[in-house]
Amino acid sequence: MKKFMDWLSNSFAPKAKKLTQRPSVAGLSSAMQKLIPFILTGSIVFFYNVFRSYISVLPDLSTISNYSFGLIGLIAAFMVANQYMEKFNHRQYAITAGIVSICSLMMFLHPVAAEEGVYEMDRIGPTGILIGVIVGMGVSVIFHYYAKLKLFKESNVPDFVIEWINNIIPIFASLAFWAALTFGLKIDIFAVIIGAFGPIQSFGQSLPGLILLVLIPAFFYSMGISTWLWSAIQNPIFIAGIAANTLAVQQGMDPSNIVTNEVVYSIGLIMMGGTGATLALNIMMLFSKSKKLKTLGRICIWPSIFNINEPLVFSTPVVMNPLLMMPMWINSIVGSCVVWFVMKGGLLNIPSELMQLAQIPAPISSVILTSDFRAVLWYVLLFGIYFGVWYPFFKVYEKEVLAEEIEEAKEPTFINTTESVA
Repeated sequence: MKKFMDWLSNSFAPKAKKLTQRPSVAGLSSAMQKLIPFILTGSIVFFYNVFRSYISVLPDLSTISNYSFGLIGLIAAFMVANQYMEKFNHRQYAITAGIVSICSLMMFLHPVAAEEGVYEMDRIGPTGILIGVIVGMGVSVIFHYYAKLKLFKESNVPDFVIEWINNIIPIFASLAFWAALTFGLKIDIFAVIIGAFGPIQSFGQSLPGLILLVLIPAFFYSMGISTWLWSAIQNPIFIAGIAANTLAVQQGMDPSNIVTNEVVYSIGLIMMGGTGATLALNIMMLFSKSKKLKTLGRICIWPSIFNINEPLVFSTPVVMNPLLMMPMWINSIVGSCVVWFVMKGGLLNIPSELMQLAQIPAPISSVILTSDFRAVLWYVLLFGIYFGVWYPFFKVYEKEVLAEEIEEAKEPTFINTTESVA
């Protein structure tokens, strides 16, 4: 174990952190974070609709959701190109590249356009988020390599003319590329991309897919690398899953996709207290014999209740602490398996509405999202499981901390007895 931890600490973690700082990775991660407000706006409307279903006089706010979350593919196209230009230090193209990405994505509606000009707008909604990401990346590549050419750098042409030319060329090249594929070769790019990523989506909706989508972020998080890094991989799978569930319910069928943001994060069963199910660890710390751990437990308990565990993970610390990293990984696997089999077995409803309520304490969020009071029972049972996993590791770590505190107490205290002379 010691050799493994040394390798993680001294070799793997530094290289992984360096990778996350590369513009090609950081840009995508940043873009996904900037999508969150639009997703949450839609979530608020869906949450509001829970009350509206009981109070019919409340106004219909679906339009707000349709023009926020309902356009998430279009927004993703802009944000990806925009953030790539920021991270690659081509800030002069940040807005332009984003707008070109939107224009490019709109081309993909052409193959399904009706004669009267009616378009299938679902292609720029939740199912189009992956398409938006790819379009944004494609446009970014063109703008990035054009910017590296630094044309007209030594030219005597007026600056404003050079700026026009340096925008016109990559704009034209980007739109020409997508137009050649869409209108020239008659390729339905939307269908091609969805078909190519179909196997990935299918795997993502399997039990191994769920485990990996939960475990991998937890593994890197235990080394101090933010879980946001993986949102670019998770979100297309999550959003496509919940969109399919919503459509299934509208068609009178039962939802079947378990791997959604609602299940992984919002219902608070897999992420009880945050990544790695750290709420149980926080509860143990509240009753610890160690002054340090008890104090930290009191400080971190309120964020933990709202499924925010950064204060706990970085202060305890869990990060790069082999005794506390292991249970985080184990709980990520165990929690995923329990929730998967419980939902597949019909013992808990599968969420069918997009409501990202990760910061609403469970089991309140659990019941709201599943519309199933059995969620309270599974919350209690899973808490017991997580507690059992954390307990032996925590007690060993607590013993180490107590030993350190005893040693610190034995150290002599030096008091300055020198009196000042007037």
